[in-house]
Amino acid sequence: MLIEPDEDVAIGRVTDNLKSSYNDSRTPSEVEAAVDIAYASFKGLPIRTYVPVLVERQARRILSEHSG
Repeated sequence: MLIEPDEDVAIGRVTDNLKSSYNDSRTPSEVEAAVDIAYASFKGLPIRTYVPVLVERQARRILSEHSG
């Protein structure tokens, strides 16, 4: 799947924001893994406009579910 440059940049920002938000409770690799899992769930969807927002929400849910 070809990733649009703007989407790639947006996902990078989401990852950076989540790393900052979860700095005290998650390692950077845990955050990256959550983003990867969330992002993969939207693979192949034709409308990409809201994918970064949806990825962030899903990654936050993943990170929260697996906390202590």
